[in-house]
Amino acid sequence: MKNNRGFTLIELLVVIAIIGILSAVVLASLNTARGKGSNAAIMSDLNTVQTQAEIYYGTQSPNVYGTVGFVNTLAGCTASAMFADPNVKAALTAAYSASGSTAGNLACVAAGQTYAIAVKLTGTPASWWCVDSSGVAKSVLTGTTAFPTAPFTCP
Repeated sequence: MKNNRGFTLIELLVVIAIIGILSAVVLASLNTARGKGSNAAIMSDLNTVQTQAEIYYGTQSPNVYGTVGFVNTLAGCTASAMFADPNVKAALTAAYSASGSTAGNLACVAAGQTYAIAVKLTGTPASWWCVDSSGVAKSVLTGTTAFPTAPFTCP
């Protein structure tokens, strides 16, 4: 009697199929974790903006954030006022990058002693992380069009 060693074709195909299913589950979990990591980075960067904005405000005479009309581009936001401060600009750029660097993913506005900034979060189409001069830092679902005209605060 001859003793055959090795695996049959069916056994190999079953093992390959199981490995494929397991890898698909792992990759799906990694994509979810990647999105959550991007959102955490956006929140952290905007909290840095809040801190740096208060430092900027305290060093200005008179104490103001400056004036920037409602802008939804990175270049427009960082062109003037407190948003042009190197530390604020770096944090805004990092938040914009974490949101995917897509046009319209960032909005800012400032008027004297108030400001508001929102960056689109990843994963949900209408979810934004918003910070303002009153100390609010929260998720808003309405997008940046919900900024009131004055005072500029998170909706």
